[in-house]
Amino acid sequence: MINIDELKFDKDGLIPAVVVDSITKDVLTVAYMNRESLEISIQKGLTCFYSRSRKELWLKGETSGNYQHIVSITADCDKDALVVVVEKDGPACHLGTESCFNTPVYQSETLSQFTLEGLYELLVQRKVERPDGSYTTYLFEKGTDKILKKVGEECTEVIIAGKADDKKECIYEIADLAYHVMVLMTQMGITVEDIHRELASRHIIDHKVKQEKMT
Repeated sequence: MINIDELKFDKDGLIPAVVVDSITKDVLTVAYMNRESLEISIQKGLTCFYSRSRKELWLKGETSGNYQHIVSITADCDKDALVVVVEKDGPACHLGTESCFNTPVYQSETLSQFTLEGLYELLVQRKVERPDGSYTTYLFEKGTDKILKKVGEECTEVIIAGKADDKKECIYEIADLAYHVMVLMTQMGITVEDIHRELASRHIIDHKVKQEKMT
């Protein structure tokens, strides 16, 4: 951990802060902090910025309720910019969107970024639109029992591949299992964020248990 004194604020006493969602890894916003707002952020565990237009501090969520709980703050190699990883209570943008970055400028035709969140959104779309010829549509039309049956079948396939110590086949079957589990999640209204929060809570508990065993 470095001291705030080691950070390089600009001539106006400010440092840019790139705010990132801890779950989706999306960039939520880019704002500025001065020394005081950074100290408040660390003290409260909530993002506090400096408004260049209003010339005053503002605690994100103070009026909207959309607080940003700080997971970590990291400086870049030159110590003149920050990445602030947060768990947010609501939309990050004043327009009511999850992120301030919603206007595409360029998208590669050959390169695309896969995320579990993106797959989940696609599954939600499939559940609503039910396009013909889609395997996912078939699963949703058959209902929960069919989805659960497929999850069970894929679990068995993972066990068989793992028992055979076949890494390539195990990867393939785990991917199949993950897909069908996410179909089940969509069917039940369980989000990727719900699972992330549950795993995060277990990580905290496990960390405390380890500390207790060491004392």
